[in-house]
This record gives sequence, C-alpha cells and structure tokens, in this order.
Amino acid sequence: MRNFFRSFLDRYFHDEESVIFTLILISALLVLWTIGTYIAPLIVALIIAYLLQGMVNSLLRLGLSYLLAVVLVYTLFISGFMALLLLVLPQAWGQLARLINELPRLISEGQALLMVLPENYPELMSEQQVQDFIRSLRGELALFGQYILSYSISSLPNIFSWIIFVILVPVLVFFMMKDKKTLVDWVAGLLPRHRPLMRKIWLEMDEQVANYVRGKSLEILILAGVSYIAFTILGMNYTLLLAVLMGLSVIVPFIGVAVVVIPVMAVAYVQWGFGSEFFTVLAVYTVIQLLDANLLVPIIFSETVNLHPVAIIAAVLVFGGLWGLAGVFFAIPLATLIKAILNAWPSHPGPGDQTLLK
Repeated sequence: MRNFFRSFLDRYFHDEESVIFTLILISALLVLWTIGTYIAPLIVALIIAYLLQGMVNSLLRLGLSYLLAVVLVYTLFISGFMALLLLVLPQAWGQLARLINELPRLISEGQALLMVLPENYPELMSEQQVQDFIRSLRGELALFGQYILSYSISSLPNIFSWIIFVILVPVLVFFMMKDKKTLVDWVAGLLPRHRPLMRKIWLEMDEQVANYVRGKSLEILILAGVSYIAFTILGMNYTLLLAVLMGLSVIVPFIGVAVVVIPVMAVAYVQWGFGSEFFTVLAVYTVIQLLDANLLVPIIFSETVNLHPVAIIAAVLVFGGLWGLAGVFFAIPLATLIKAILNAWPSHPGPGDQTLLK
C-alpha cells in the first residue's frame, strides 16, 4: 500500500506547481463551501468583469484608450442592469403572481379535460382515478402556496442583504475592470514563477469558457426577445413571463426545452382551448426552438465545448444540486474546467511504466 501511494504521488505530484495548484483548488472549494454565501457579491462581480473584458478588448483594438473603453462598456452594463432591475423583473414577477392566482381556474380547466379520458379510454383510466389525481394536485399546490408564503415572510430580513448586493456588485465590477492590471499582477505574484500547467489550463478555459458564457448570455437575450415579440403578436397572456422562461430554457441542455413547453401550452390552452390559436402557439414555439438549435447556436458559439452529453447532464445535476440555478448555468464551464485540468495535468511515468517503455 505504501508503494502504491508513493507511486501515485511520484506520477501526479512530482513537481512544485502540481502541488501548489492542488492546494489552490482545495482552498477555493473550501472557501466556496464555507463562506461562499458571504462573498457572493465579490464572485458575481468577478465573473461579470471577466465577461465584459471581451468587449473592452474589442474597443481597444479600435484604438480607444483603456479607460475610455472601460467607461463605455461599464455604461452599457449599468444601463442593462438597471433596466433588468427596474423594468423586466418587476413586470415578470407581477405576471407570475397573476398566474399563481389563476392556478385554481387552470386546474378546473385541466380537470374538465381529463374527465374526457375515462369516457374515451375506460380501460386505461377511471373517473375515480382522475378525481384522486386532481385532489392530490390541489393538495400539492396548497402546500406549495404555503411554502411560498412562509419563504416570503422568512426572507423579509434578507431584503437589506439584497440591497447591499445590488449596490456592491456594480461598484465592484467597475473597480475590477478599471484596475484589472494591478489585480492580475497581484494574483500572479502569489503564484509560482514557472507555471506551465496553470498557463495551459487558463488558455484552454479562456478560449472555450469565455466564449460559452458570453454566447449563452447573448442566446438567452435573443431567444427571450424573439419569444416576447412572437407571443405579443399572437396576443398571449403573460408574454413577458413566458419570454423569460423561454430564454432561461437554454440554460439546462436537453431538458429546458421540454420543460418550458408545459407552461406555454398551459397558458395557451386556458386562453383559447384546443383551437387553432393553441396549435399556432405550439408551432411558433417549435420553430423558435429549432431556429435556436440549428441557426443561432452555430452562429454565436465560435468555439464548441467538446463535452459528451452524459458529462453535460451529470454536470448539470451535480452543480445544480450544489448551487441551484447558478450551478446549472455554470455547469458546462465547470465541467470544461475539470476536463482542462485532466488534460493538462502532468503525468510522470512510474517505475513500472519505464519497464514497459523499454
């Protein structure tokens, strides 16, 4: 056993950089696990500043000074941030509240639809089974409503924390962008001078993950905007809420598209029933998702994240379970980081390998 561990250490931790990088990863995980909630504004600001740096670099290539480029990009960011905070989110939340209030009517409509099944397919479902299902669904929705109410009451003390978060993040983003060189030099001074492993991992991550996150953010905005316009033209209720859900559907690969179609179909059915309008909404939803998958994604993503679908789903489950929606959004970048580390990690042949090579 001792020889096994010695061989393992000699193979994967034979140089100083491997040991230091391992300690950095363990320390980062411990920090996120223990005080991640408290430093959330710092983490969010760091991610946003990193993503905005691409726009700053584009302006620098046009001949603008660094400070002017930072000011222009930051002005664009703060404008979008305030529009999201003051316009989009309040309206979406208001539509969500209206939809929750209409859930009893939605259940009644669904019950009327389900009661037809025992008449047409008595061998598959009885009227008593439909009534039991509706009764169970009403009970679950009542518990869900109580949970929402209790969560809202218990979260009242956190309003002050959210206010601090909203104020701190834009301030931190500005100083991180403005003093980028100073901060990067300070971090580099803490790392080993000779760091080919870290440099290789960083280059792969900077090339793939930055393109992915920026592209995914742009995809969400475009899909939500197109969906809002389409649903408004069709005259649907809750257009903004459904458009937001459409945009967020691309966060969860392979699953989001199938999940979001349920509220879209439910709203269309309650509003029009099984008429031509219902099937028009379903057709528009299908066309938007097909255009997104076959046209928008290939155009936006200049670099494809080469991950197996099983690895993507596993990453979504693991990181989503750990960090919720944020974990789902960053599941693929985090999986790419793990893959980059495995690909770049130096492996020193052990004594047995030396014998095989001879």
